[in-house]
Amino acid sequence: MRWTLGLLAALVVCALLGGAAGCGAGDAHGRGTAISASPVGTLLDEMDEEGRLYREVGGKGAPGVAIEIQPAPAGGWDVRLTVRDFRFSPAGTPAVPVAGRGIAHLYVDGRTVARLRTAEHHLAGRLVPRGTHHVTARLYADDGTVWAVHGKPVESTADVTASESGPAPGPEPAAPGAR
Repeated sequence: MRWTLGLLAALVVCALLGGAAGCGAGDAHGRGTAISASPVGTLLDEMDEEGRLYREVGGKGAPGVAIEIQPAPAGGWDVRLTVRDFRFSPAGTPAVPVAGRGIAHLYVDGRTVARLRTAEHHLAGRLVPRGTHHVTARLYADDGTVWAVHGKPVESTADVTASESGPAPGPEPAAPGAR
């Protein structure tokens, strides 16, 4: 009888630690990054540019993001994200996916420039040189997987056109001898 209670206690501990993955069975680790065998969504074979797996969730209640970019008065760009059914996780959050929670990665022309834990960010002007650029915000779960709906990452892209700014216009210089 005692061994039965011990086994039951061990099973409860395993369940609290994340099922079979918490007890050492199965292979929930992929490509050197801990990937949770969580019941949140379904891991797909598709990956982003950094090799992070997509975590598919149903369309109803799925996270969403929109991006807005405005020139900042002091230079650079102010980025504002509007999220739906999503909360940003604070630093130090465990690497376990929770429905509708995580961080956003900000990309300029496909290159990661920031990882965001808030909906607002200042993008330095040097990161958006002269020309037209694609700025993308993509949502990630706390375990590093990409939130996805219908096999597509949950993301939003805005085009930004930057031009070199010249010196501020000032008064015309007076002609020599003019008063």
